[in-house]
Amino acid sequence: MPASSIPVIETKRLILRGPVPEDYPNFKSTFTSYRARFMGGPLNEYEAWMLYAAEIGHWQIRGFGMWMIHDRESDRSLGMAGGWFPAKWPEREIAWVIWPEVAGRGIALEATDAVRRHLYDRMGWTGAVSYLDPRNTQSILLAQRLGAKRDPEARSVDGHDIVYRHPAPERLRGSQIEDAIQQEIASFEGPIFSSAKEASA
Repeated sequence: MPASSIPVIETKRLILRGPVPEDYPNFKSTFTSYRARFMGGPLNEYEAWMLYAAEIGHWQIRGFGMWMIHDRESDRSLGMAGGWFPAKWPEREIAWVIWPEVAGRGIALEATDAVRRHLYDRMGWTGAVSYLDPRNTQSILLAQRLGAKRDPEARSVDGHDIVYRHPAPERLRGSQIEDAIQQEIASFEGPIFSSAKEASA
């Protein structure tokens, strides 16, 4: 599936598009750094290149995958969020990664909420899990804010991860969880980067 055929998801602050070669430098800088310690890294340059090739190829094989998150105002790349289901994965996953320099601004919540609604409403998913490193407290907290709960009975990927199960579409729609997510996202509304920050970037 070429990037031009991948659906675009838009929120008030973000635009999510399919991964393209131009996005690779930001991906590489994160996955070859300490930030990737909870995602099998840090990776060497070859491993990072192979993983990014898999991100693009996943769309071709599965018909869904990870979107690149972009700031609506500046088009700056901020991270990735989407569906993930490589070989040997027990279940379809909702996954995310935010570049470290833009963490703490509600980007992961806003992007992952939009992705989950798209996967449920437009692609017919009836549920999903997230496989998380038990040391990754930030991702665990995000999963909980999204309404996901730990499922100790679910099969993990490799025995070293914990499984958080997302609410099914019918349970999520119109729920207090959904209201709380929208309220939290609204608290972050406004430009992600001020003109002063952009000028100094």
